[in-house]
Amino acid sequence: MPEIIGIDHIYITVSNLVRSEEFYDRAMTILGFRKNTFVIGDEPHIQYFNRHFGYVLRPAKSVRGHDAYSPGLHHLCLRVESLEDVKSVALQLQAAGIDATAAALHPGYASDYWATFFADPDGIRLEVTNYRQERRERHDNWNQMPG
Repeated sequence: MPEIIGIDHIYITVSNLVRSEEFYDRAMTILGFRKNTFVIGDEPHIQYFNRHFGYVLRPAKSVRGHDAYSPGLHHLCLRVESLEDVKSVALQLQAAGIDATAAALHPGYASDYWATFFADPDGIRLEVTNYRQERRERHDNWNQMPG
């Protein structure tokens, strides 16, 4: 059976491409993403990408507002290597004028779960967390795990 080895790209529809581009230019630069633009079917697209996947903005065809508690995307969580990286990202986002929470430990999720949370102009919730021990063990010991 083929194994999924990663996420290739994520598409996000936005109500105002210019406003979202200004926000994501700040956020994604801090997170180490690069940027390009392209057009599909006369519609502009903005792609932020790193070595692993792309995060693409495209114009919405209708505007209803994002509701994280309706069917669909609740939030997107990105991973950095360490809790020090989470702290650094939170401070850099705040310095760039993005309303990110302070990096904090969330023991209700896991004993070593550090995260910062923020939202884009359309209310899409984003999170940055550290590479926790349980995730490392899952990755490193995949073939020995039951399941």
